[in-house]
Amino acid sequence: MTSFTRLSLKTLKHTLLFVVLSTLIACTTAIGGNISVSTGSTLAMVSPEAVGMDSERLNRVTAAMQSLVDEGLLAGAVTIAARDNKVMHFESVGYRDLESRALMTNDTLFRIYSMSKPVTGVALMALYEEGKFKLSDPVEMYIPQMKDLRVYTGTDADGSMTTEDANHKMTIRELMSHTGGLSYGIFSQSPVDSAYLAAGIGAAAAAGILAPNETGRDFVRKLGQIPLKSQPGSQWEYSVSVDVQGYLVEVLSGQKFGEFLDERIFAPLNMQDTAFSVPEEKLNRFSQMYAYSEGGALVPSELFPGTDFTKAPSFESGGAGLVSTAADYMRFSQMLLNGGELDGERILAPLTVDLMHRDQTPKAMAESALDQQGTAFGLDFAVILDPVEAESYSKGEYYWGGAAGTWFWIDPVEDIVFVGMIQVAGALTPDVRGTSRRLLYQAIMEPKGI
Repeated sequence: MTSFTRLSLKTLKHTLLFVVLSTLIACTTAIGGNISVSTGSTLAMVSPEAVGMDSERLNRVTAAMQSLVDEGLLAGAVTIAARDNKVMHFESVGYRDLESRALMTNDTLFRIYSMSKPVTGVALMALYEEGKFKLSDPVEMYIPQMKDLRVYTGTDADGSMTTEDANHKMTIRELMSHTGGLSYGIFSQSPVDSAYLAAGIGAAAAAGILAPNETGRDFVRKLGQIPLKSQPGSQWEYSVSVDVQGYLVEVLSGQKFGEFLDERIFAPLNMQDTAFSVPEEKLNRFSQMYAYSEGGALVPSELFPGTDFTKAPSFESGGAGLVSTAADYMRFSQMLLNGGELDGERILAPLTVDLMHRDQTPKAMAESALDQQGTAFGLDFAVILDPVEAESYSKGEYYWGGAAGTWFWIDPVEDIVFVGMIQVAGALTPDVRGTSRRLLYQAIMEPKGI
């Protein structure tokens, strides 16, 4: 992929970095989505006071989102928060389509891009629990297309890449912690990044798309022909590694990736609106995607050209391909906070979930993951190690976001899950994650962490 509609490559790089590496980046009250409302049940709607929070203060979250809509920075937003397995906040503001004036509603469908990654990680760890692999296993043990990868060292006199042997084979743990030496091809410039773009697996993977009819097998075959950008375990770099994980799920399970997700995660958790495409009967709930014009106005624009969420893709991208709702992602996140279980359906064991949000940074790394103070990386999640340095609240909070503006976090100390959904990308995208976090925590009147 060499050009982008309405978004230059430079702007795209800034946008994606802002969303995933920054402080990570007419109101309706209809319940909507798949959140249960029966009294006493998991994720029932309750008053904020019932879970130790202040209603008036919590309303500041909605007011802040509405203000961003009024300022023209967002078309609309949906936010949902739960504490103690109860939903105390579920609000939508603005529009899912500015041009038609279609109101944003709580059951709106969103492109979640990199919030697909934690879902893929859970799928892979379900197979880990079945003894299908060890985290220390070499990736090439299961994906021979990535066997004997060499490592980029520079260029010779004629500009060709020079390489060396890897000092060890990339492990699945390194694959899941973005420390395996892979790249995305769009966050920095090097001959390796250029090779990703030329092969159609860099920006295309970030978009959740490949060439027509190409599958995960085609993806790893192309990837296996490009040197690693760095020695495995030597540095953290956001990468296509979760797309490799999606294909690894297929290899280990013998199923298509999407079928595995449906059977093992989406159906058990009643995530009825989460999939790799939007069926025709749900298109009236699918949010328009926006970018910013040179003058700062919101203009309809897909983040990547060629993206079509109305058709089932051949390449089911574990790193960026899913569409979901705030309610569905709340159910997924609450399952994690509950130690792998929701409404009697167990997806993972408690210790497996705990393993996913421990610091998995290789000891050989000179710098911490993400280059953010107080923050490390687990298995497909960022993890807060020091809340003071990270300007957060709870040690052990884990989170991520998506390139189209979606975000979430899980706080095991305060027993909170927060999910936010918007559909905009560009340098003017507001820090909705930071804003919502501050306004959510100032509404807690009965803290558990102090």
